[in-house]
Amino acid sequence: MVKDQASNMPSFCHFCSVLIFLSSLSSVSFLYWSHYSNSSWFSQDDATSMQEQQQNEAIHLLSFPKAWNHLSFSSNPPPKFLKIAVFVKKWPQKNQAGGLERHALTLHLVLAERGHELHIFTTSSLNSSFPKYSLTNLHFHLSKPTAAGRLDQAVVWKQFQNQNSTIPFDVIHTESVGLYYTRARNLTNLAVSWHGIAYEVIHSDIIQELVRSPDESRSYALTERIVRIVEEVKFFPSYAHHVATSDYAGDVLKRIYMIPDERVHVILNGVDNRIFKPELKLRKDFRKKFGIPESSTSLVLGMAGRLVKDKGHPLMFEALKQIFEENETFRKSVYVVVAGDGPWGDRYKNLGSNLLVLGPLEQSQLAMFYNGIDIFVNPTLRAQGLDHTLLEATVCGKPVMATKFASITRSVVVSPEMGYTFSPTVASLKEALYMVWRDHRNDRGAMEQKGEVARQRGLKLFTAVKMAAAYEKLFLCIASQSQLDKKNVRDDYCRYLPSDNIAILDK
Repeated sequence: MVKDQASNMPSFCHFCSVLIFLSSLSSVSFLYWSHYSNSSWFSQDDATSMQEQQQNEAIHLLSFPKAWNHLSFSSNPPPKFLKIAVFVKKWPQKNQAGGLERHALTLHLVLAERGHELHIFTTSSLNSSFPKYSLTNLHFHLSKPTAAGRLDQAVVWKQFQNQNSTIPFDVIHTESVGLYYTRARNLTNLAVSWHGIAYEVIHSDIIQELVRSPDESRSYALTERIVRIVEEVKFFPSYAHHVATSDYAGDVLKRIYMIPDERVHVILNGVDNRIFKPELKLRKDFRKKFGIPESSTSLVLGMAGRLVKDKGHPLMFEALKQIFEENETFRKSVYVVVAGDGPWGDRYKNLGSNLLVLGPLEQSQLAMFYNGIDIFVNPTLRAQGLDHTLLEATVCGKPVMATKFASITRSVVVSPEMGYTFSPTVASLKEALYMVWRDHRNDRGAMEQKGEVARQRGLKLFTAVKMAAAYEKLFLCIASQSQLDKKNVRDDYCRYLPSDNIAILDK
């Protein structure tokens, strides 16, 4: 008996450490939200105050506390063309790309179109030819990936040094840990964009443990995640500047990871609204192609992305299964269209003929998909980054339904006027699905209005050009700061004056 107790001690200790850590997070969260409970974060008063400040005062950008997407930037050519180094683990291949890769592609193509010289340090593709672009100022430096699929740091560092030795780079950008902190810590003109940090994922780990079925073994991800958070808190300060892709992540970097405010900048992700936009013809073509009737009583739900567990598909599958079994009218009048691939694709097909699984789609096909649906659903269990599918749906003029995570409710679905949110439980998701179904049947115009509200917010904040303009301004500022240290150059690029930025770039 003593031996059995002793053998269980490590697991018990791990469990206790998790409880202690989560208790500390709860205390931090309580103090954090108590402090801001009366300000409502993005209240009308805050928005008005920020607008008045923008109209009357110059702003030092590195101290700007909100997402830079809220600022307006000039559509004029940049005052200076930069030489930019970019480190990204993988460059997107057609429809095979995650959020980080799509961000890298969208952002840096726009910067190259703006005239900047881009040098992309990334891995070569093992299964297909590398994409080609007509831009002469876009250069790729390829290397074989490591066994873990990462950039070979020794090789890419040598490539970087060769390019830096001729004409030095004005600024260096790494997508997450494309460039490791051991190489980055001595680079003052570097910015890192975080597409997910360990602290955010704690919420996901808790949810996935709660929805774990009895026949699944218990995960020890929480214990491992705590160690990872400690590691990140230690090495994150090695990067000179940090870009958070959601408002919530920016707060975590400042408050939990204790990075100075002036080194943390929030720039929300953006998508190409030349591709993703409302088009009635695409809607009609999509529905005709897949045999979906254009009826006032038919509701078309859409999902897109990887069809895996942490994207919430077990949750969605169970919610739909239960509703179909208990409500025949819902089952006959609702179509669910799924774009993407993964193990849950075949399982969805088992729910009936109204479940259409299309497989992975390229961007032009995705644009047709978004136009063809009535509402976009994202049941994700991953509480990190800012999902591109939500942004693509909004700029296409679709209301959205998404999990009630802080990264989503703080930056995307900020009010009931543009969509629906639900807790990551089957019961809450079912309730939200029924609400959407009833709203659509009772007042289709109100649903379309939600889509228009979502679209207007998307055009204001989530376009590729708005995102790229914010990064361009940040890069100009960082480059000028670096030169300031060496040449005492005047620091104008870090100064923002609304009167100098009358033409809004994404209009």
